[in-house]
Amino acid sequence: MLWEDGPRYVSPAPNGGFVISEECGDVKVFTSSRQLVCSLSSKYGHQFGNPAGVCVDVEGSIVVADEQRRTVHLFPESGAPVCLVSTGLRRPAGVACSSFGHLFVADTGENCVKVFKYHVRPRQPLGAL
Repeated sequence: MLWEDGPRYVSPAPNGGFVISEECGDVKVFTSSRQLVCSLSSKYGHQFGNPAGVCVDVEGSIVVADEQRRTVHLFPESGAPVCLVSTGLRRPAGVACSSFGHLFVADTGENCVKVFKYHVRPRQPLGAL
């Protein structure tokens, strides 16, 4: 696979697919057979500055750190993007999510990892109304 702006970060996605951020570009979602599913900027009308770290949470939402804009956004499978972190970051690079709703952000501008809590809806058991 070749990229115009070069791949930066990669994360596994549900169903064997993966998510890739591009240098000063976009974030793209692929199937397990390496077929493009979507571009987040096209699907959501979102403009990235310099997307960096990506991960997928337990609900299948994609989380993206944007180094240039100093933000972290969540892109749900359906619905509008949500800004999870808009202040307090100097250079967010890597991101990771826990199954308990913790968001870990590697802030290379401050040489530290910052931990945030965000709401994760509990999974409903099969057969629940």
